[in-house]
Amino acid sequence: MTDAYHDLQQKCRTLRLAETAKALPDMLRMAEAKNWTYYELLDQILGHEVGSREEKHRAKLMKWAAFPQQLTLDQFKLAEQSAIGEKQFNVLKALSWVDAQFTLIMMGPPGVGKTHLSTGLGIHAVNQGYQVSFIPMDHLIYILKTREYISKSNTRYKRMAASDLIIIDDIMYMAYAPQDAQLFFQFIYDMYDKTAFILTSNKGPNEWGKFLGDTTLTTAILDRLLHRSEIITFDEQQESIRMKYRQTLFEPPAVEF
Repeated sequence: MTDAYHDLQQKCRTLRLAETAKALPDMLRMAEAKNWTYYELLDQILGHEVGSREEKHRAKLMKWAAFPQQLTLDQFKLAEQSAIGEKQFNVLKALSWVDAQFTLIMMGPPGVGKTHLSTGLGIHAVNQGYQVSFIPMDHLIYILKTREYISKSNTRYKRMAASDLIIIDDIMYMAYAPQDAQLFFQFIYDMYDKTAFILTSNKGPNEWGKFLGDTTLTTAILDRLLHRSEIITFDEQQESIRMKYRQTLFEPPAVEF
């Protein structure tokens, strides 16, 4: 029987059913023990292969997304911020805005949860089969400047261009040279109506002009980004969640009575 298993496994590998080949002996033994019908056995074999391929594809998409941390929506403390309520949170989780190529702009001071919410939505989208790219603004500019002569940058750019959702973190946190601003405009122009965006920033769109240094260019960028958009504003007075739940080196001082 071992030789028969081996022969079947080789045929599975020839057909590029690698995961089925690994699990086939156990499935055949289970089929014998449980008296599966031919239909049940075939269903188990094909289901295993489909499931394995989906998991491999999901792992590949997660790697390509390049999330800085595994910050999920389940970990997001919805009750501790006022930017969105449960109803809006569920709308975002539905991901229909990705299909409609919306732009979400998340504004607010550092530490209030912008990156967590954007990353959580990105991870959720990957788990639903969408291709996502996460990139900080400064690294995006680097990719745009070097993609013509650095192969790694070109590969990253192509993956972004093929994404259903692009998350740009910390947008407009510093002033950009005119040529960098032009590259950013060209990127937005090329991606317009092809992908959804999430942009996180501690500056409102009305302030972006002074960072790009060109009012006309800023207007053209905003015209495309705000065509279909939702602005999520985190309260300036909100306590930093990062500071509230930070790990500390020293124990807090004991309260003396």
